This record gives sequence, C-alpha cells and structure tokens, in this order.
Amino acid sequence: MAALNILGGVAVLGSYAYGLSSHPTTRAELWGGVPQSIRPAYTLWMPLAAAGYFLFTYFLFLRADAQNARVAQRFDFRAFNLLYAVILVPSALWMPLTFEMIENPSAILWWAIRLVLWIVGLGSVALVGGLLTLRPRQPTRSYWLAVAGSIAFTVQTALIDALVWTAYFPA
Repeated sequence: MAALNILGGVAVLGSYAYGLSSHPTTRAELWGGVPQSIRPAYTLWMPLAAAGYFLFTYFLFLRADAQNARVAQRFDFRAFNLLYAVILVPSALWMPLTFEMIENPSAILWWAIRLVLWIVGLGSVALVGGLLTLRPRQPTRSYWLAVAGSIAFTVQTALIDALVWTAYFPA
C-alpha cells in the first residue's frame, strides 16, 4: 500500500505540476464554465478533500488491523490497495486529458475525461463503503476521522469533480 501511494501520489502531483507549469496561459481554462459564484465553495473542498485523504490513509496505514481485516464480510485488507489504484491512476490522467481537451477538443477526449472522473468518484464512494464495513474495528477517534475524511474526499471527487465540474466543462 505504501508503494502504491508513493508512486500514485507522485504521478498525480507530478501530472498537476507539469500541467500547470507547461500551460501557464491556459490554466484558468481548467475551470471551464464553472461560475465565479460557486468557485469559492468548490475550492473550499479541495483542502478538505486533501486533508481527508491523509486522515483515511493514516488510519489504514497505521491503525487498521490489516492482518485480520474483512471488508464487507468478503474481502481482505488488500481491497484497499485496489481502491487506492482506482482513485490514483485515473486521477493522474485528469489534468493531461483536460489540457489536451482545451487545446484539441473532441468528443472522445470529453468522454475520456468524464470516465476518469467517474471512476475516481466511484472509487471514493467504494472507499467510504470499505471503511464503514471494515471489521474488526474499534470505534476509535482515528477510525471516525478516517470515515469523515473519506466522506470529504468523496464530496470532492464524486460530487464536485464528477458531477458539478463536468456539468460546466467545457465552457
């Protein structure tokens, strides 16, 4: 799980850093047609989602009983590895695809971008479900912070990105 998070995190953050640094004149176009009036609420969730990611990752790395864990009474702890991959791999594709869409719009690219966002959103929803069905678990503060963090992350990825942003982009 650590290697997956390190490699996936570097891929996501690297795609963002490269995308923003290599497209300085079109950065603002990432907003598409998202109205100015809702951008502050949108950007409020970005740090909350990032904090949420760290909260559930902390719990899963350091507090969960990985040896005895069962998710949804069917899967072992490795289910979380799959969920991280489902979230991180497409997340690394979003910005490059979106800048390509800005520069060379096409229906195929638009479908690819939406598919990437929907996969991440569904992976986030599944992560919330995985945490809620995780056994054994102690109702500790770190567990409930992980659940709250996963919900904040899901609001960003499944609602704001996959639904709101795609409703307004492309402009």
